Amino acid sequence: MLVLATAATSHASLPHLGMVAPFVVLLLCIALMPLIAAHFWEHHYPKLAVTLGLITAGYYAFVQHNWQPLHHAAQEYVSFMALVGSLFVISGGINIRVKGEATPLVNTLFLLAGAVLANIIGTTGASMLLIRPWIKMNRFRITGFHIVFFIFTISNVGGCLTPIGDPPLFLGFLRGVPFFWVLQHCWAAGLLALTLLLVVFFILDARNFSRVPKNIRDKETAHEEWQFNGLLNLVWLGVVILAVLLPKSIQETTVLGVFTIPALVMLAAAAASFFITKPAVHEANDFNFGPVKEVGFLFIGIFLTMIPALQILQSGEAVQISSPLQYYFTTGALSAFLDNAPTYLSFLAASMGQQHLSVESHADVLKFATEHARHLAAISLGAVFFGAGSYIGNGPNFMVKAIAEKSRVHTPSFLAYMYRFSIPILLPILIVVGWVMVKSGQ
Repeated sequence: MLVLATAATSHASLPHLGMVAPFVVLLLCIALMPLIAAHFWEHHYPKLAVTLGLITAGYYAFVQHNWQPLHHAAQEYVSFMALVGSLFVISGGINIRVKGEATPLVNTLFLLAGAVLANIIGTTGASMLLIRPWIKMNRFRITGFHIVFFIFTISNVGGCLTPIGDPPLFLGFLRGVPFFWVLQHCWAAGLLALTLLLVVFFILDARNFSRVPKNIRDKETAHEEWQFNGLLNLVWLGVVILAVLLPKSIQETTVLGVFTIPALVMLAAAAASFFITKPAVHEANDFNFGPVKEVGFLFIGIFLTMIPALQILQSGEAVQISSPLQYYFTTGALSAFLDNAPTYLSFLAASMGQQHLSVESHADVLKFATEHARHLAAISLGAVFFGAGSYIGNGPNFMVKAIAEKSRVHTPSFLAYMYRFSIPILLPILIVVGWVMVKSGQ
C-alpha cells in the first residue's frame, strides 16, 4: 500500500535505473536462497532484506536528498503491517476444531465459503482464520496443492468484490472509488475466476482422495465435528474492520508522522486480543509470531527497494499501454512480484494521467470510475487476481506458507509455486477471464 509520486514525476527526480538492482536482488534471494542455501537464508534473511532496503533509503536520503518517498514508504509500511499483523493476532485467538468430512466436495465448499468471507473480513483475516482448520481437516492427505489453492481462492481471488476484501481495492476506496463500485463492475469476472479455480481444484482433489486407501477414507470422513473457541475475538475483528472504514479525514491523521489513527486502533485491538485470549486457545492454534515476523522483515525490504521501480513505472517511460486488456495483464504481471497494492495505485495514477486526471483528487477518481469503468475494472481485477502469482504478490500468501510449514505441511518453493501451479493453472484461467470479461467489457 505504498503511496508515491504520481505519473507527473519529473525526469529530474527519477532515480537512476541502477537503483532497481536491490529490488531485483531481493526477489532473486526470495526465489533462490531457500533452494540453494536454506539454512543460511532461514537465519539471515532479516539482515539481507533490511540491508537492501537501507541501500535504497541511503540513495534517497544522501544522493537525491529526498525524504518524501521514504516517509510515505514508512507510513504505508506501518499501516500495512498494522492491518496484516492485527488480523493475524486476532484470528490466531479463534480456534476452529474440525474433524472429518474432508471429501472433495466439502473441501470445495469450504474454499467457496472462505472466498465469500474474504470480502467481509479481508483476505488476510479469512486466511489467518481458516488456514489452520483447513490443514487439520485434510491432515490425513494434505499436499502442497491444497495450500496453493487456498492461497489462490481465499487469500486472493475471493477478495475481489469489496474494498475490505483486498488492500488494492481499499486504496481505491480511500482515493474516491465508491464502496459498491467494485461489486457492481467486477462480480461477473470474480465469479468466473472463482468457478474455474474451484472446478480445477475439485478435479485434482478427487484424484488425491481416490489414492487414499478406502479404509482410511471411511475412517477419516465418518463424522463431521466442528467446535469454536475464542469467539470473543470477533469483537476485536469488528474493531479492525471499523478502523478500515473510518472517515478519510481520520484516516489521514498521523501520530509521530507514521502511525495513522486506524493503524493505532488496529494495534490496540490486536494487543487486547492477545492478552485477553486464553493461553489454551493459542496453544491449540500453535500460535507464534514467526509468520508475521517473516512478513515484516521481508516487506521492509520490499517496500523500500520497490520505490525506484515504481517511480520509473509511474513516470510513463517504462511502458506505454492504453487498452483495458493491456492494463489488466500489465498490472497483473507486476502485481505478482511488486506487491499488488502499490502496483494498483501506480497503474491507476498512470491511467488517470492519460485522461489528465489526478489520483489525488476524489472528484477526479469518481469521474474516472464513471467514465472509464473498463480501465478501472481491468486494473482492479489484474491487481487482485494476479496477487496469487507468487508468494510475494499479496501479504497473506507468505503468512499462509509460513503457518503451513510450521504445521509440518510441505509447501512448494518460490519457483515451484510458479512453475507447478501459478503458471500452468492460474495463468490460463486468468487469461480466459481477461479475454472474456475485460476485453468484452462485462
